[in-house]
Amino acid sequence: MKLWTGRFHKELDKKTNDFNSSIPFDSRMAREDIEGSIAHATMLGACGVIAQSEADCICAELEKILADIESGALPIDMEAEDIHTFVEGELTARVGDAGKRLHTARSRNDQVALDDRLYLRGQCGMLYEQLHELIEVLCHKALEYAGAVMPGYTHLQRAQPITFGHHLMAYAEMFQRDLARLTDAVKRMNSCPLGSGALAGTTYPLDRSMTAKLLGFDDYTHNSLDGVSDRDFCMEIASAIAIAMVHLSRFSEEIILWCSWEFKFIELDDAFSTGSSIMPQKKNPDIAELVRGKTGRVIGDLTTLLAMMKSLPLAYNKDMQEDKEAIFDAVDTLHMCLTAFVPMVDTMKVLPENMRRAAAKGFINATDCADYLVGKGLPFRDAYKATGAIVAHCIENDLTLETLPLEVYREFHELFGEDVYQAISLDVCVNGRKVAGGPAPENVKREAERVLGLMQAAKWPYAEEREQR
Repeated sequence: MKLWTGRFHKELDKKTNDFNSSIPFDSRMAREDIEGSIAHATMLGACGVIAQSEADCICAELEKILADIESGALPIDMEAEDIHTFVEGELTARVGDAGKRLHTARSRNDQVALDDRLYLRGQCGMLYEQLHELIEVLCHKALEYAGAVMPGYTHLQRAQPITFGHHLMAYAEMFQRDLARLTDAVKRMNSCPLGSGALAGTTYPLDRSMTAKLLGFDDYTHNSLDGVSDRDFCMEIASAIAIAMVHLSRFSEEIILWCSWEFKFIELDDAFSTGSSIMPQKKNPDIAELVRGKTGRVIGDLTTLLAMMKSLPLAYNKDMQEDKEAIFDAVDTLHMCLTAFVPMVDTMKVLPENMRRAAAKGFINATDCADYLVGKGLPFRDAYKATGAIVAHCIENDLTLETLPLEVYREFHELFGEDVYQAISLDVCVNGRKVAGGPAPENVKREAERVLGLMQAAKWPYAEEREQR
């Protein structure tokens, strides 16, 4: 039974009904829809809009319906128009006229806006916990490999020596920002739209503050038009998710490179790799490749939401039904990727000897050679020029800065002494970079401990409200 049949004399065409229906994807919000209805009925009874006995009856039966849905005793009817229609229809079938009073002072417009917010608040909490776990894994790995020297890259060319721990902590920084973005997005979303009605509020004497408090919101929305037509929170959460996926994709790209025989900096656990159907020697980083590929999908979800909203006049338009599949897919994809990605990183085998061998090549200590001359009093530009000439000489003669004889160094500048070999040692180069934010092992350890402390103190701020509901 459609909620809007009074105006119409003909049944909706079957194909049109299927096109119009949203229950295949909004059925996942059954819990949120029922929680919202319980809060709404509680408020209606407290305000005297409906009889307290009817409010109590509605709430009690809604709790039973929720229990039946979650136990599987009550399958959701996929022929229903949406989850709101299904729940209200089931309620009315069970309690009669009292069930028909539930929708008093409420529209599906403010109802679906509420369900979206409640559902996404919980889902963002789940993603927060997964990102939180990934950051902790990175910090523990960084502590273990704080002194593992590896080449740092620019333009994918060996540039300067860093440590593997320092490299991992760069991603820990990115994922911390992702945590903050999710938290900020939910903070702006955490206002209750119930009471906005279809677009113009209602003449019933509602207590919107009560409903908001019952559902764990910080406030209620302050404009009825915006209350039903706002989907900023979907776009903002999708943006936060897309950025997190970009970070995962960048990390995946490096893992894929590091796994290759050309790098061989790490080896993935067998549980997170696949083989080839024809080449028996292959061990493929499929998890990382899939994460990298799925990032484009999530960027598409964000684009869908932005394009959907860009030309909509106030207030509600049916276009907004498209918000759910896009934001749900973004949430599901990040969740699925993190579920595989976190243990993949946690169990990967690091090969520091290979990293160090790579660091010993490519003249990544050339900057330190120039700095050595600066320490002797030479202006940096002159030191840079002299070191560049030395590197060119080494390449032409198949030498490295470590194997270049001192007398040849002196041909390029008289300031070179025996101590140049100590100055260009990889360990000295890395250990000397103690400036805040630099890759010195003591810095890496300090930063990893600092971030671990932040993670131990960090809690999803809306967990208590979810438990109360």
